[in-house]
Amino acid sequence: MAKLFYGTTTEPIDIDDRLLAHVKVVVSTKLRRGESFTLSWVHGPDQPVGRSTIWLQPSIPLRFVFDSEQPEALDQNLLKRMANDANSSRGLSLDIALDEPATASVPARQAPQAQKAARSLARAA
Repeated sequence: MAKLFYGTTTEPIDIDDRLLAHVKVVVSTKLRRGESFTLSWVHGPDQPVGRSTIWLQPSIPLRFVFDSEQPEALDQNLLKRMANDANSSRGLSLDIALDEPATASVPARQAPQAQKAARSLARAA
């Protein structure tokens, strides 16, 4: 289980290694552009019932810690879906299945933005 450290807190957010590898690319891309957004997740079984949301912006420190020494293989379709979520008013949610197919269609008015994000993510990977 990988860990995401947010701000100055010492308590990490536990995330699957493969999922965190994708989150890292999306978060890094958005923060490098100076874009702020939310990140949400359902609490794990060892935590109180509920969900949490954090606000990500370039001035808040983040640290990604992976259990694996080798980098995870990245799924371009998952990166695109996550980038689209991060660009939405809902923000990025970690409550997704890693192997679920991309079923959400991008509205026509958002298509150029989504395409631009996909190109940037492909370069970041």
